[in-house]
Amino acid sequence: MKKYQVAGIGNAIVDVISTVDDHFLDHMGIHKGIMQLIERERAETLFGAMRDRQEAAGGSVCNTIAGVGALGLKTALVGRVRDDSLGRFFAQDTERTGTAFVNPPVAGGELPTSRSMIFVTPDGERSMNTYLGISAEVGPDDVDEAVMADSEVVFLEGYLFDKDKGKEAFLKAARACHKGGGRVGIALSDPFCVDRHRADFRRLVANEMDYVIGNEKEWTSLYQANDLDEALAQAAEDCGIVVCTRSGDPVVLIQNGHRVTAPVRTVVPVDATGAGDQFAAGFLYGLVTGHSMETAGRMGNIAAAEVIGHIGARPRANVLALYKGEGLL
Repeated sequence: MKKYQVAGIGNAIVDVISTVDDHFLDHMGIHKGIMQLIERERAETLFGAMRDRQEAAGGSVCNTIAGVGALGLKTALVGRVRDDSLGRFFAQDTERTGTAFVNPPVAGGELPTSRSMIFVTPDGERSMNTYLGISAEVGPDDVDEAVMADSEVVFLEGYLFDKDKGKEAFLKAARACHKGGGRVGIALSDPFCVDRHRADFRRLVANEMDYVIGNEKEWTSLYQANDLDEALAQAAEDCGIVVCTRSGDPVVLIQNGHRVTAPVRTVVPVDATGAGDQFAAGFLYGLVTGHSMETAGRMGNIAAAEVIGHIGARPRANVLALYKGEGLL
């Protein structure tokens, strides 16, 4: 029995969420419905303009790990924060929710703790303005091989693949986990990230990953395919487990060439923040606990539906109870 059932490596970001109208977005020059990277000065301006702020430890894989922990599994998180007020908040909030934050805040770091200003409009769209700060500096020195070897499943964040030291960190983590008999996977995270590092992503998927999660645009970008079926066919040749989310359409899951789908129940979104992150949490819960691909996909869909029904990127309801209500447990 390993110490951790799921460990993640991701951008350690403090989410700052505020509800606004479209006029506010126009006035502040915020592009609706996308994630935009910003510099420190712009981050301070937007933060000062926010009202009724909600703050929470965030970041894509960090949200996933929190969701997995809420489902009762033993979890750990690798990430970089500075020893400042936001960094200490992130570390304490992560530990408070039951996840081991294995990297202490960095004292005297040149960059401050990362933060993402998330503006939610009444239609449920979220417009994210993210200052990456110190979180994007994750490198191999941040990866404790003993933690990776003592994890059943490791989950990586594609965004960190943008820097060479992030790539080195992923390889170190994957090989240590595999040496300990565990499984490793990645979320492709963003089609533009895939475009920038296609060859390296292809090698990682084919040579190091046991499972990969992506959406339609990410998969077609990765394989430069004309359609999704062509992309997924190539992916299935490279990787044992392939997962493709498709917004409101059924999720496609392929394991060792066997393809299934998991239905999606239509939900009117209040805040789409974290839908993909919580899908991954539900899917990983199903994977670790030995359920079928179809059931793991359904678990992911239920978790995603729960989180888009309220403000914030992490579940509020008892998702395990939702699984029991659907007859999945």
